[in-house]
Amino acid sequence: MGFNTIAAIGRQYGSGGREIGEMLADMMGVPFFDRELIALAAEKSGVSKDVYSHIDETATNSLLYALSTGAYTLSSHFTTVSDLPLNDKLYIIQTNLIKDIVKENGSCVIVGRCADYILKDDPRLASIFIHAPLKSRISRIMEKEGLNAASAESRIIKTDKKRANYYNFYTNREWGDLNNYELCIDSTVLGKEKTAEFIFEFIKNREKKFSV
Repeated sequence: MGFNTIAAIGRQYGSGGREIGEMLADMMGVPFFDRELIALAAEKSGVSKDVYSHIDETATNSLLYALSTGAYTLSSHFTTVSDLPLNDKLYIIQTNLIKDIVKENGSCVIVGRCADYILKDDPRLASIFIHAPLKSRISRIMEKEGLNAASAESRIIKTDKKRANYYNFYTNREWGDLNNYELCIDSTVLGKEKTAEFIFEFIKNREKKFSV
């Protein structure tokens, strides 16, 4: 069947969100975008892919000022594009890329990059957040990255904090808040493959509802 859904996936570090997103895209037969957006942004801007990779999903240095004043939105800090730090330029480029991607491809799966917020007014949007208990995420990162438990836990905490700061800063929402998503799911309950299958069935049923 053809799909008319854009799946935007937020994820805790170590929850398997990227892999689940890839599986979901394969099941749906639609394009998948995660780090691919970095390469596209670099190509569009002429800035090195390595530079953008280093600051990907990282809020600008003006974040501390924003937090102290209670002003989170990008437009409140800078008056012209030339004023913007690379972090903010990357966010703007990725925002435009995401809008262009869904206009060109229709259905697709996008991981991170505030896609659920950027596309919040699109009726095709299915917003999903994938999480998992810290203990299982530590085990997964230890195995995947070859780290000890303490180092794995530290990386998880830092990465999740970075993602939360990025999301909160650019959206004026709270990362991981269930009110921002249609579906929140613990990937350890079913495992990665079955979680992808569950989301796939959710999307199929969602489309049936909205096509009535």
